[in-house]
Order: sequence, then structure tokens, then C-alpha cells
Amino acid sequence: MQVTDDIFIDESELEERFVRASGPGGQHVNKTSSAVQLRFDAAISPGLSAEVKFRLRRVAGRRMTKDGVLVIEADGSRSQERNRSEARQKLADLIIKATYRPKPRKTSRPSLTSIRKMKEAKAKRGKTKAMRRKPGRDD
Repeated sequence: MQVTDDIFIDESELEERFVRASGPGGQHVNKTSSAVQLRFDAAISPGLSAEVKFRLRRVAGRRMTKDGVLVIEADGSRSQERNRSEARQKLADLIIKATYRPKPRKTSRPSLTSIRKMKEAKAKRGKTKAMRRKPGRDD
């Protein structure tokens, strides 16, 4: 399965199980196993770099087991073949999403003008509160 120009996943790495679906189909859904459960062991896949594997774990969320096996379920259609292609497309989309490097965060600081405005506002607020105090012995 060709995911991107650089990433290729061998068919032997994918394990498909066909189970009974809970989706649309009426009585048909009770008689056939049309839902697909696609399992892909990302932890040992030679087609993925360590960097992509790390990001895939974050992108996949609860769909990835602690052992690094990605489990994708598809039961949106009555057809087993459509569910099968839908599961493979979901896998490809997750891997493509994991290939993008996040932009590094640049640390920022407030501008000098905003710092000056904050200090002026603080001083003004302090003066207002000082005017509310009862006069002491010094006054």
C-alpha cells in the first residue's frame, strides 16, 4: 500500500478481521460480517521512520495500543469491500498526518509599549486604592 512517495506499507503488515457491524443494513447486518477491523503494527514496521512512529502514536490517540498496534474499525457501509477500503484510507490519512513536522514554537515577550502601559495602569490603580485609605498619623 503506497501511502506517500516515501512511505510504503507491505500488505503482509496489515491484518484484517471481519466482524458483525452495528451500522446501517437492517437484517443484512445481522447475517453478515461486513465491518472491518484493520490492525497495523506500527512499532515494528520498516516502512516508517522513528520520527513518524513517534508522531503517529500521538495522532492515533486511543486507537493505538500500548504495544504500538494501530487498530482501525470501519462499519459505515453495508459492503465489506467498501468498509475495507475505508479502513485502509483511514490508516493512510493517519500516517500522512503523522509525517508533518509541527512548527517549533517561538518564545515571545510583550512589547515595550505594552509593558509601559501595564505599569502605568498598575500605578493608576494603586493611587486610586491609596485615596480610599483612612488618613494616618503621618498626614
